[in-house]
Amino acid sequence: MYWPIGTPRIYATTTSQASAKTNFVVSNDGVASSITADTDSLSSSEPPPPVLLDEKDRSIPDAHIPPVTPGLKTPATPAIKSVEHDVYHDGSSSNSQQYLATSGGGGIPAGDPAVALKVSRTGHLFAVITATTMTIWQTKPTVIQAVVVRSETSIRSYGTNVALLLRPDSVIFVVQTSLGYLITYSLATDAESRVYKPRFSDHNNIQRRRQSHFGGPGNNAPDQIMLGPGEGTGVRDISVRFRRVIKVDAGIECALALDDELVVATKKPAAVQCIRWTPDSTGNQTSTELVSRMGWLEKKVSIKEMTHDRPMNLSTWVTSDGKAYAVQRISTSKAKDSPNFDPKKLFKGHCFHSPHGESDHAVKAVVNARFSLVAVGCFDGSIRVYSAKDYAGNIPPSHVHQLPVSSETSGTLITLSYSPDGYCLFAGYENGWATWSVFGKTASHSFNASPSITSANQEGWLDGIKGASWVGGASEILIIARQSEAIWLLEMARSAVTGCYTPPNLFRTVLQSSSSVMVYRGYDLPDLTSISAEPFLWHNARIPSNYLLNQWPIKCTVVSADGRYVAVAGRRGLAHYSVNSGRWKTFANEAMENEFQVRGGMCWYQHILVAAVEVNRSHELRLYSREASLDSSSVMFTQQMPAPIVLITPSGEDSLLVYTYDNLLYHFVFAPVSGAMRPIQVGQIAFHGIVRSPARVRGLSWILPESQMIDGDPSQDVAFASVLFLVDGKLVLLQPSVNNEGQLKYDMRVISHNVEFYASMRDQLTVNILNESSATFSGEAEESSLRNSLWVFEGHELKVWPDIQIVLRATSIEPSKELPPTVSMPIDFYPLSILLGKGIVLGVEPELVQRRDVSFSFFRFSIRTHLFLPEILRFHLVANNAAAALKLARQYQDLEYFAHGLEVLLHHVLDEEVDSAPAPEAAILPRVLSLLSSFKQYLDIVVQCTRKTEVRSWRTLFAYLPPPQELFEESLQRGSLKTAGGYLLILHTFEELGAASEQSVRLFSRAIREEDWELCKELARFLAAMDESGETLREAMELVNIRVKKDSDDADIISRLEVPQLKTNGTSRLSRQNSDIGSDIQESASDISSFGTASPI
Repeated sequence: MYWPIGTPRIYATTTSQASAKTNFVVSNDGVASSITADTDSLSSSEPPPPVLLDEKDRSIPDAHIPPVTPGLKTPATPAIKSVEHDVYHDGSSSNSQQYLATSGGGGIPAGDPAVALKVSRTGHLFAVITATTMTIWQTKPTVIQAVVVRSETSIRSYGTNVALLLRPDSVIFVVQTSLGYLITYSLATDAESRVYKPRFSDHNNIQRRRQSHFGGPGNNAPDQIMLGPGEGTGVRDISVRFRRVIKVDAGIECALALDDELVVATKKPAAVQCIRWTPDSTGNQTSTELVSRMGWLEKKVSIKEMTHDRPMNLSTWVTSDGKAYAVQRISTSKAKDSPNFDPKKLFKGHCFHSPHGESDHAVKAVVNARFSLVAVGCFDGSIRVYSAKDYAGNIPPSHVHQLPVSSETSGTLITLSYSPDGYCLFAGYENGWATWSVFGKTASHSFNASPSITSANQEGWLDGIKGASWVGGASEILIIARQSEAIWLLEMARSAVTGCYTPPNLFRTVLQSSSSVMVYRGYDLPDLTSISAEPFLWHNARIPSNYLLNQWPIKCTVVSADGRYVAVAGRRGLAHYSVNSGRWKTFANEAMENEFQVRGGMCWYQHILVAAVEVNRSHELRLYSREASLDSSSVMFTQQMPAPIVLITPSGEDSLLVYTYDNLLYHFVFAPVSGAMRPIQVGQIAFHGIVRSPARVRGLSWILPESQMIDGDPSQDVAFASVLFLVDGKLVLLQPSVNNEGQLKYDMRVISHNVEFYASMRDQLTVNILNESSATFSGEAEESSLRNSLWVFEGHELKVWPDIQIVLRATSIEPSKELPPTVSMPIDFYPLSILLGKGIVLGVEPELVQRRDVSFSFFRFSIRTHLFLPEILRFHLVANNAAAALKLARQYQDLEYFAHGLEVLLHHVLDEEVDSAPAPEAAILPRVLSLLSSFKQYLDIVVQCTRKTEVRSWRTLFAYLPPPQELFEESLQRGSLKTAGGYLLILHTFEELGAASEQSVRLFSRAIREEDWELCKELARFLAAMDESGETLREAMELVNIRVKKDSDDADIISRLEVPQLKTNGTSRLSRQNSDIGSDIQESASDISSFGTASPI
């Protein structure tokens, strides 16, 4: 559901040596010549505790301090003591950090490649290290806030930078060095102070945007004219200071910064040390547990990589033997009451990935809390994903992400990162990168980039990744490359379903980027136009800059059921848009916009926007009219809710379902009250004990019986509705029943796993189902249509139950009974919506564009479609339900590409049965041919299929068909001369056609009478190819002349049909090309390609 778009923006600390020379703040990182204790080693079976060196350890005069480490001078911060004016505990003025104004020598090293990248939990800043520097950036605007440059003395003492850690609150930065030290820095921020503020003495002549389009005063303020999305807060003033150095004598394998402590995995001996940021109540600051004493780990292994996920409170460890473990920190306060409490035990864990060979040795691991998944990157580049069901070690395999290229092409796996919403996995490799959807569909990759163009353009983001992190709510991703100092910021477009799971977002493709919304508008266009890849099929709307200024990133986008309106919501407030008029509406008052936050999603009812909002810790449903201006006083209606809202979704024609965190589903019906539409609550359902975690519910809908929808009381809908929940990746069906006490209860059944999205066609209101306006549509047709179908995308394939009622009946009779079979559709692109009336699945596919006439590469995406009709027709035919297949096919017979769909069905079935040779009673081919014979395109479809299959398949095909001679005669009777020409080739192949046969003459004569000269040309080529001498053509032409002469006295036509004498001894190109008809029949078939009709897709 994520695709890269455009070309990335590039940032770097320096651009040249000249630009690196400026005033710097310098720090000695605590280096002091008299400190000798930090070099002592303790010999014991346990690793020595880390030595903490900070400013209090200084006991020598300032004059003896060795050269200090330069860093970028930052503006003074009010109310915060600046680094350069720090005073230590002994009262002396510190020379630990000072200004160094250099005109030459000294400065920020230019051209050093980036080593590591880390983003804060909130995403408002990130840090990048090189071998000797650390740079702190603000995300929006993307500017440098501080630089720390380590001196030569510091590097000699501690080693170069190799890794970077951030405490989750981004207050402490930790740099790991090559000599086993951890250097910590603290960061202080003044929330009120700003730097780099633009000032304009006269801004009265600034051209302002029309309020009708963009609304609000956002761009009118003089200091905001130059600011972009998310940059309204300006550039914060920060202050960075050296904190302390931690020496780890046992060596550092890896480290992890948590809220309360720093976790370090040591080398010799292999152990895990926990260093608290501040001492606990007993004064202790460190604790250690040897790996050899962890009973759940192998004895002689070390920990190579650690990650931690705060929402799940789960860590992953990758060990040197290629295994992966799910680990939790033992809480001392909770474990004291346990009889088996051991104060020396710090961690508990379970192995969930054991390699079977070197190829699947674990290299990296990352947790996806949104879907309860753990992804393990392996040595061969593949990524094996596991489902974390509990904390007791129940973590079974889920699926595998396969690389689109070989492991030799991709190189070693370097980094793994899930998007914040869990829908996309980014993997960086030694030679490129790739992204997948959450359950394994390949989305995009850079491995098809041209190495020569990439190298010439110096685009390191394409040919090798060192690190990557998501920012801006997954609207952008930061990338650092191997051997490059640049930081690339790549914009990502994603489906609106990721932020707001509602039926209109599923049925109308809407893509959301960092600053715009793209709406596919091919639903009401002609069939062939709607499936083209033309750019005009996308309606691109730029989100108002005054809204993005302070409310970026956009978290929620929703389209109306008819595609006329779109609404977006960012950090706070909302804005809505009319596709027809191209006009946005935003709040005119910034205070009104910041008053509330959309939480729980939005949806449209006609021209009314329904938003689930949080206002001052209260929770409401608000109704806004598209016709009115956005204002607190113009809210149509406010419905107070007792609990936070998980999601809202429209259902049927006038129903609204609201699911809350107290596990209640509320049913509202829109009705006019005093001349205005209001949502009226008519029922509710409690799911206590059924849905364990309401926060994990991603999607919801319900299915009502037809009788209840037409004649039933809406207040009784809750008693008849079967509810579908999408919980993580499981699609759960809840069916109502009554217990012995007469109370309503629900029977639960998981009907599908690894579900990325599902779509119930009963929720699609505006779909033009199978040309309802045509005379062929009737109540009987609706029973066999896909109006009741349920579509489920499971990552690698799209599955369909043509009738959900069959599923409901099967599960209600016996809950453990096997589910009815589904139609399975493997699709080579990511599906976004199902266009039921057009018979296609719509999706997009990214494409990397590299041209030699431009100096950069960029991504764009194109529309892809898949015709689903062949698979569903075959499903009915396999089930021996020819009547359902015929009724369904008749409802699509007016599509321009209907014949092509039937041809695809015939082609696939024929290819399989040629190889499998089933028994006649089990064969599907005769059922397919019987279905085809019900349509006027039958003869054309058969000819088209023969053109695209090998000759050996023809015998199998015509074993169930009338003789080709009869089909030829029928084509002539219908006046389908080109189709008759196709059967002429089949007769020749089956050696049922003699030289200058009667069939050839009849068809030639008929083509002359109807003045189809293109067909005459093709027939002449065909006859000329039958022998090298040309006698067959001459004989046929003589017979044609006789027949034409009988029917017409047109001497001019007869003279034009005379065959010229052969003047060369060699053979013609056509004769040489077709000298062996039996062995090269495919070329002969292509010679008469005009005999058939062209396939539309």
